[in-house]
Amino acid sequence: MDSFFSMRLRILHVLLVFHFLSLEFGLIRQVSTLGINYGQVANNLPSPQQVLVLLSSLRITKTRIYDTNPQVLTEFANSNIELIVTVPNDLVVQLSDPQQALQWINTNIKPYVPSTKITGIAVGNEVYTTDDQNLKSNLVPAMLALHQALVHFGLDSTVHISSANSLAVLQNSYPSSLGSFQPELVNLMTPFLQFLSETNSPYWINAYPYFAYKDDPTSIQLEYVLGNPNVGMVDPYTKLRYDNMLCAQVDAVMFAMARLGFGGIEVRVSETGWPSKGDSDEYGATVENARAYNRNLLLRQLRGQGTPLRPKQTLEVYLFALFNEDMKPGPTSERNYGLYQPDGTMAYNVGLTTVTTSTTSVSSLISSASKGYEEELGSLWYWVCLISLTFQVLLTRAIL
Repeated sequence: MDSFFSMRLRILHVLLVFHFLSLEFGLIRQVSTLGINYGQVANNLPSPQQVLVLLSSLRITKTRIYDTNPQVLTEFANSNIELIVTVPNDLVVQLSDPQQALQWINTNIKPYVPSTKITGIAVGNEVYTTDDQNLKSNLVPAMLALHQALVHFGLDSTVHISSANSLAVLQNSYPSSLGSFQPELVNLMTPFLQFLSETNSPYWINAYPYFAYKDDPTSIQLEYVLGNPNVGMVDPYTKLRYDNMLCAQVDAVMFAMARLGFGGIEVRVSETGWPSKGDSDEYGATVENARAYNRNLLLRQLRGQGTPLRPKQTLEVYLFALFNEDMKPGPTSERNYGLYQPDGTMAYNVGLTTVTTSTTSVSSLISSASKGYEEELGSLWYWVCLISLTFQVLLTRAIL
């Protein structure tokens, strides 16, 4: 009898350990849902070869660029980096012509695949919040023409087409369940969503909780915006609880799409981030807040979490941005979203370590997330041991 219970205790212990190990490896797998935006509006950036080394050290396998820079596409060949490339806004109208679209794919996509893992084409950027009506009306025709060109070359199964939208396409975003598109955009948004639905492509949203806080720092709780521990917000209509604004914004987009009859489209965050420096009227643009927001985002992606509305669908997020870009126009914050300075040094310290290679010296972001992750894992092992010992005591008492 004693040996029987002893065996049960050992089996229970193994099962508990296996359970927590499965959680650990589950978290590791989900890091694939984190990408980063590689902007190049600067005159002092490292070479694409050095950037590839940096991205590899960060263990980031998804990157978005804002053009089809042939140097980047060539250098990233035979790497594990998946690339989203971009059609600039000033080419969208031209590419609504099927022949022009065919030529564009033949020149900018076909020569590089499959060696370079181009997985997406962003047609324009924040088109629906510009003042150019001709651009807006030609977005979906350009997407259709480019898709047909992909079909022509047999690339439509590996390269999807979408367009990143600003959160300003929403008329309402709070609470999330009241999410709706601007009335004047509905006639444009409906065929756009129809295209995404028919081609099984994601809806990309550029979502920046920073802007909401900057515009109303007295009413919006900073901890909620940063994703730090906070009491959160409960949607009064769905009773879903939100502990960070980014997820609330994403769910507002999902509700807005559902109102137009397209509730099944996946939403991905094509840009999000926090500036480490700003002008005097740019409230919250500090190193401390940037570190907190980005670290919380990285840890969230490591956990593979969804949103309250779609908890089982891991949210894919692209962090903005890899580098500070010194030639970007606008307020000071626009030039200070990067995790790194152009010389490869950290814009701010989130616990990074240096990795040296034969070509360049770079810093590894992964230790930032790993540090917090290891702390959590250490806590998990503590509870493994505690639970295991507790069960042993309880079962021993039962035996006696």
